[in-house]
Amino acid sequence: MRTQTPLTEAARQYEAAYAAHYSERDLSLAFRLYKELLASHPGEPEAGFSRMQLQNIVNTIVPKQDRLDAQLQLASARLGRPDAAPAPIALVS
Repeated sequence: MRTQTPLTEAARQYEAAYAAHYSERDLSLAFRLYKELLASHPGEPEAGFSRMQLQNIVNTIVPKQDRLDAQLQLASARLGRPDAAPAPIALVS
């Protein structure tokens, strides 16, 4: 007979976020729950899963061009040129 290993707190949080995301289709709640899991358990495997799910939500709700523009702005800021906002680059679909 197998004994079930009790779920960790991170696993319970991930389970709730995943249910909100895929069963309930409540993206706002899922987004918040995944972010809370990342904040409370950054070193757990579920944090990595949450990062991927957050990216899935972002890809669902933010248009490609907006994502690219935001990434270019972040890269410019990290390169020490926050005043040099990049010109938009059109994506080829």
